Amino acid sequence: MDKQWDTLIRGALVFDGSGAPPVTEDLAIANGRVAARGPGLDPAQAREVHDADGLWLMPGLIDIHTHFDLEVELSPGLTEVVRHGTTTVVFGNCSLGTSFGSQRYGRDDPILDCFARVENIPKHVLRSCVDLMDWDNTGDYLKHLDGLNLGPNVAALIPHSMLRIEVMGTDAAISRDPTPEEMKQMETLLEDAMQQGYVGFSTDNIPFHYLANEPNTKAKIPSPYARHGEYRRLLDVVRKHDRVWQATPDALNRIATFKRFLYTSGRLFGKPLRTSALTAIDLVHQREVWKTFLGLARFLNSWLMKGKFHFQVLSAPFQLWCEGPVNPVFEEFATTRPLLECDLEDREGRRKILENPAYIAKFERDWSDKNIISTFQRNLNIMFVDSSPVPEWTGEQMAQIFDRIKRYHAGETSAARSPAEATACVAAADSLRSDAVFFLHLLREYDREIRFHFTVGNDRPEILEQLLFDKHTLPGFNDSGAHLINMAFFDGNLMTLKIAQPRGLARVAEAVKRLTSAPAAFFGLDTGTIEVGRQADITLVDPEALAAYDSDANRQKVYRDFLREEQIVNRSDGVVDGVYIAGVRVWNRDHFLPALGQQKLGRALRYAGRAE
Repeated sequence: MDKQWDTLIRGALVFDGSGAPPVTEDLAIANGRVAARGPGLDPAQAREVHDADGLWLMPGLIDIHTHFDLEVELSPGLTEVVRHGTTTVVFGNCSLGTSFGSQRYGRDDPILDCFARVENIPKHVLRSCVDLMDWDNTGDYLKHLDGLNLGPNVAALIPHSMLRIEVMGTDAAISRDPTPEEMKQMETLLEDAMQQGYVGFSTDNIPFHYLANEPNTKAKIPSPYARHGEYRRLLDVVRKHDRVWQATPDALNRIATFKRFLYTSGRLFGKPLRTSALTAIDLVHQREVWKTFLGLARFLNSWLMKGKFHFQVLSAPFQLWCEGPVNPVFEEFATTRPLLECDLEDREGRRKILENPAYIAKFERDWSDKNIISTFQRNLNIMFVDSSPVPEWTGEQMAQIFDRIKRYHAGETSAARSPAEATACVAAADSLRSDAVFFLHLLREYDREIRFHFTVGNDRPEILEQLLFDKHTLPGFNDSGAHLINMAFFDGNLMTLKIAQPRGLARVAEAVKRLTSAPAAFFGLDTGTIEVGRQADITLVDPEALAAYDSDANRQKVYRDFLREEQIVNRSDGVVDGVYIAGVRVWNRDHFLPALGQQKLGRALRYAGRAE
């Protein structure tokens, strides 16, 4: 007899994404859509039956802050998020993206120029992506995405830096205001994009996002150079279409940031502007600042301001991995910034800087200057070595290593535990006078061969949970697809579920909503639910495996062929039992299935305008 369903998933505990309590039921899929839900569905009606007893079933998860604009060109299956249960990603964040194509006009190469330092992606990776780009406008970009064998659904923002470059060119975009004609052209291009279905517009005001190509390595990417008048006119276009403004703040100029965030106000501007901002975080070096984020969000959304504002929250301790001098927080510390002006492969350029006596003296002064507030905390006690040419250092604090070297030079030669460590002690003889000079010695001696990490924030679980489940925040800021060797938060959505799990199923239901229907409604995405008739994007989670999952223990550095580079990734195998995109199973507990990346599954989403 004919089967009416392609797949039947039986006996799962179903979280529908609404925040309602879960129920045990079956779910049937036909022609890529949810065909039926309820208890006791007839297995004889399905070509394939999957027993999900003991599993959680939920809509496919959404990652609202990614930089997959480049990877989607090389590997459209986007495997590193799919394996963790994510089926929809938003890119074009932080004013950077590819919606205008390569933008290689004259000597300009803006995608390399903007992405290489801001997102810590090697230029050869960027170049391989840019070489594939055959579109030059926002409409054709969406058509291009339509033609890819997408794994997850993708939704694009219009990036402000690239919009400025498109109209003004790189040099003008970082050196002057737009002319009246250029301003009008930017508004027109943004208006066209909103009509084409882009879900929003991203800007950037982080004061440490620099260009990577000469002669502009001391200049920021274009978006921070825009004045309030430019912001106002462009955001009026976004507001008119009820789309999202993705914003990053200027942490050094809080008054200017506050004024910009007021753009969300429906009281001041007649209609609220949906605003998704970076980032509410519990910073290690500013312990009370997390309260300020929540207080600001409450004020902006109050009856007085009538805003539609949320902060994004990273669902994990914010750990950064550094390959010697290559790490993003060095941009924030003026004395280390010149090291990042060198190309990734330019070890000799960095060494020349690090050997300069004047540079060493300035670095030593700035290291101990308490008036310089930076995410780079200048503390050897919190820096842990992951790998180096000296095997004995693995897992140790830099402070422990420095102490042993000082003991060696004080005559305790047994402090060196191997010939390799003894050689390293001898080489460090001129670096004993201070922590700062010793740290520079490690960078100079080993460059990218010494790998270490430290924690920037979100290290207090009770504060992280408050941030994550506050009504004025949403899980986000995973930065998936960027910072290949510096960050790994692909499993951020799973970590939200893990944080919720000990509080009971009601909190898990709330977490599922915050990862599915809530961001879908905010961004206007046609996804995030498992209603009958909707595309069957579904994630199955094993709650026992989730409870036992240790993200830190399952983080690894792997070589990715399509990038021709190593990348830090997460491995949550077993936690996600299955992932379906458009009704096709693409992940099965610990391995991918052939359809992912080879078959068109996900969609290039346009704004759907669903009500919140």
